[in-house]
Amino acid sequence: MNFDSVIIGGGVIGSAIAYFLSGQSKGTLKIAVIERDPSYQEGSTARSAGGIRQQFSTPENIRISQFGGDFIQNISQHLSVDGDPVHVSFEEKGYLFLAQDAQIPILYNNNAIQKQENVPVALLDPEDLARSYPWMNISDLAGGSLGLEGEGWLDAYGLNQAFRKKAISQGVTYFKDEAVGLEVANSQIRAVLLKEAGRIGCGTLVNAAGVHAATVAEWAGIDLAVRSKKRFVYSFSCRTEIEGCPLTVDPSGVYFRPEGGQFIAGCSPEAENDPDCHDFDVDYGWFEEHIWPILANRVPAFEAIKMENAWAGHYAYNLLDQNAILGPHPTIQNFFFANGFSGHGLQQSPAVGRALAEIILNDSYQTLDLQRFSFQRMLDNEPLPEINVV
Repeated sequence: MNFDSVIIGGGVIGSAIAYFLSGQSKGTLKIAVIERDPSYQEGSTARSAGGIRQQFSTPENIRISQFGGDFIQNISQHLSVDGDPVHVSFEEKGYLFLAQDAQIPILYNNNAIQKQENVPVALLDPEDLARSYPWMNISDLAGGSLGLEGEGWLDAYGLNQAFRKKAISQGVTYFKDEAVGLEVANSQIRAVLLKEAGRIGCGTLVNAAGVHAATVAEWAGIDLAVRSKKRFVYSFSCRTEIEGCPLTVDPSGVYFRPEGGQFIAGCSPEAENDPDCHDFDVDYGWFEEHIWPILANRVPAFEAIKMENAWAGHYAYNLLDQNAILGPHPTIQNFFFANGFSGHGLQQSPAVGRALAEIILNDSYQTLDLQRFSFQRMLDNEPLPEINVV
């Protein structure tokens, strides 16, 4: 059994690549996606908080999210099958980054880049924050940055399924199977070895394996600095109504946002407390000891909240700079990376899907030039950092 292109990983990144590759090639390619967990319950996508924002400091990341936002706003035009509308429940309520005095220079520098990229964003001073968010404690704040359009959150699982369904309608074959190795000869990937189906020959291979990306790369003799890092999402209810709440990022790094009639919150740990991890155990103490006190300080009404639910997911974390790794390997040139999104994969999936399809079919990017995200920077140890407020 042979395919022109095989994609390992059927999450939102792999399925977006399959959709764009099958669409751009107009049915001339035989494409397979290998997904060992078609329920997606253990993948990063289904356990994501589902955010999308344009407030980045790297122009390429901004442009990626601009395309993603436009794609999601017009999703039925792109992913409808047999005329059925596509619903991903996009809540366009913005991201609000809060800053203390020490973070104001970063906030303003980022804002200048965002303005150059035509991002609709507003800088808020403490008086603006007090007026717009009377439920917020602003006593230690020096300002904030609010996305006015194209930011919010959506149904991550729904987006993944929409990409998958449309890709299948365009002739893509999905295998419920597990990749266990690669056949490599003369600096080319010749085949993918599957646990059940055996050998599948391939013309090109795309590594979209999420937290398992380093294992896939290792099969080809490639050292890929992407690791699985566990993240917790906590759901809680509050008796007091909190009106007009965007996804709010506290200067501490704790974020919170509405979720139906409740709220969700989380925070990434410091690097020294962030081991590689694949289990789904939830640390409730992290919420009680670290997150809740910060929530209660920022929103006094959160002093009296009730924990309703919690779950764990994983980031495919790029150890070098927490940015995506995209495009072909410099010597194994039919091996393509779509890895290391470090929590941004959902929002970047439309642009990444289009970009990988372009470079596979044309040997170069045709719309957004994403060459800065190539694997070569990993070899050269030249990070491309994203400068956040927190």
